[in-house]
Amino acid sequence: MGSMKVLAFRLCAGFLALVLISPRPLRAEKTDRPNVVILATGGTIAGTGATSTTTVGYQAAKVPVEALIQAVPELQKVAQVRGEQVMQIASQNMTNEGLLKLGRRVNELAAEAGVDGIVITHGTDTLEETAYFLNLVVKSAKPVVLVGSMRPSTAISADGPANLYDAVLVAANPASADKGVLVCLEDEINAARDVTKTNTSSLETFKTPELGLLGYIRGGQVAFYRTPLQLHTSQTEFDLVNVQKLPEVAIVYGHEGVSRTAIDAFAAAKVDGIVYAGVGDGNPSEATEAALADARQKGIVVVRSARVGNGIVARNAEVNDDQRDFVVSDTLNPQKARILLMVALTKTQDTKELQRIFSEY
Repeated sequence: MGSMKVLAFRLCAGFLALVLISPRPLRAEKTDRPNVVILATGGTIAGTGATSTTTVGYQAAKVPVEALIQAVPELQKVAQVRGEQVMQIASQNMTNEGLLKLGRRVNELAAEAGVDGIVITHGTDTLEETAYFLNLVVKSAKPVVLVGSMRPSTAISADGPANLYDAVLVAANPASADKGVLVCLEDEINAARDVTKTNTSSLETFKTPELGLLGYIRGGQVAFYRTPLQLHTSQTEFDLVNVQKLPEVAIVYGHEGVSRTAIDAFAAAKVDGIVYAGVGDGNPSEATEAALADARQKGIVVVRSARVGNGIVARNAEVNDDQRDFVVSDTLNPQKARILLMVALTKTQDTKELQRIFSEY
């Protein structure tokens, strides 16, 4: 009996000593975790299908943000996470008004001292356009990460949960700051300016074909290998403070036998700008070049981009851009050129200034 009392005392004393000297790591982890806000907009990542094998023909934007968070309990080990439903749409239904709403909310949250990073769940169809818009108008160096999925939440091997976990990892990592808005899917980190969706159904659809990705997520670790050089986020001259409505910019696609009909229709509708997705080096046909010149004479800004998806559109090559008073898109694809032109037109309509902006952003 005496030996048992001694043993009990030693155990209690040992436990007491452990409590007194313990750094209490669990409490430290809770207080030291960064604060990440997840803004949900809908998309496939919030989609549901009729069966577990339904990967096409599903309903997008059905699962609320709280359910997305609860489906990945590991998030709470990475950051203190809270969610907010900004909209609930399939991303092909994103509008200019939706972009303004999302941009303003991101800026409000980024200005809060208690917010360390922001993740935005988004449909993949127009994710690259929203990401680039935010890249231009978010006035903060804090990490902003867009994420989506190619399979609905109900599918076998749904990719949404792993993508969301990785996005929170990136948003919570201090190394992600001041790199512009990021796009994170399939363990890869890409820059908002350069990334594009390259495949209709593959999980590895988001690529930056020529310029390359920024980094990887592996084993819960974030690794960056390059940083964007074009101006972005807190470095830009743009803001949304006095912007009530974005200018109207249309895209016209070039092809063999293309007529001037679409250009004339947009000019008659009095759009603010036209991006021409030309063949080769952004080249229009004789008919469409004449139509674009007529549109420019009516005050519509014309930007030449290229449908090929890679490379720089050369100024004054096969088209005399100086004479026509056209702008060229540099390396931006047509959908990104439209975003930049909309934002730039809130500041200026001077084509020389617009060309500078396309060169710097």
